[in-house]
Amino acid sequence: MERNNDRNHNQLREISIESYVNMHAEGSVLVSFGNTKVICNASIENNVPRWMKNSDEGWVTAEYGMLPRSTNERMRREAARGKQSGRTLEIQRLIGRSLRQAVNLKYLKGKTVNVDCDVIQADGGTRTASITGGCVALFLAIKDHHTDQRAINSFVAAVSLGIKDNKILLDLDYNEDSAADTDLNIVMNAKDELIEIQGTAEGVPFSKTELSDMLDIGSSAIAEIIKYQKACIDYVD
Repeated sequence: MERNNDRNHNQLREISIESYVNMHAEGSVLVSFGNTKVICNASIENNVPRWMKNSDEGWVTAEYGMLPRSTNERMRREAARGKQSGRTLEIQRLIGRSLRQAVNLKYLKGKTVNVDCDVIQADGGTRTASITGGCVALFLAIKDHHTDQRAINSFVAAVSLGIKDNKILLDLDYNEDSAADTDLNIVMNAKDELIEIQGTAEGVPFSKTELSDMLDIGSSAIAEIIKYQKACIDYVD
C-alpha cells in the first residue's frame, strides 16, 4: 500500500509537541501527528472525587472531544445533542486509564488533575495523539505548579498500527485506517511496558505472529515518541 509522503511501513508521521499554548492552564500542549492536531490542557484542582475523600491518593482523569470542523464535514457538538457518544466515552476512559499509569497518585494526595483533549483537526490516531500530548501536559502541570515532583512516574505514549494487504503499517492516517484489515492501538511507558492493547480484525483475522510483529514495531515507535515528550520538559534520565 503506497503511503502519503512516501512513508515507510514502519515510519511515524511528522511529530510536533508545542508546550505552553494556553496561558490559563497549568499544563498545555498542541500535539501533532501529521495532520492530526490535538490541544491538551491539564488543570489542577485542590479536591478529589467524593469516593476518594478518605484516600491517601489523588486522581487523574480525562475528557476528550472533537471540535465541529475537526473533520471534513461539520460535526454537531455533543453538548448540542445532549449526551456524549459511546465512542467519546470509550476514548476518554482510555486516556484517563493511560495517564494514571504515568504518575504516582500518592504524591497527588488531595488533588485532581483534569486533562482535556480537544481535537482541532482529525486525520487518524486522535486517541493516541491525545494520550501522548496529555502526558506532557500532565507533567508540565506537576512540574510548574508546586506539586510534589515524585508524582511523575514514567512517560506514557501511544501509537496506532494496522495491517493492509498483509503489510503492517505504523501510525495510520484516516485513509489508511479506514481501509485497514486490522486496527491496533497500543499504549506503553518509558520502561517498555504495555499499558493497554486495543486490537480488532476489521477484514480478515490476524495471527499471533503478526500481533507480535506489530508490538515490536509499535514499541520502537513509542520509544521514539517518548524522546519528543522528554524534550518538552527538559527531562534528564
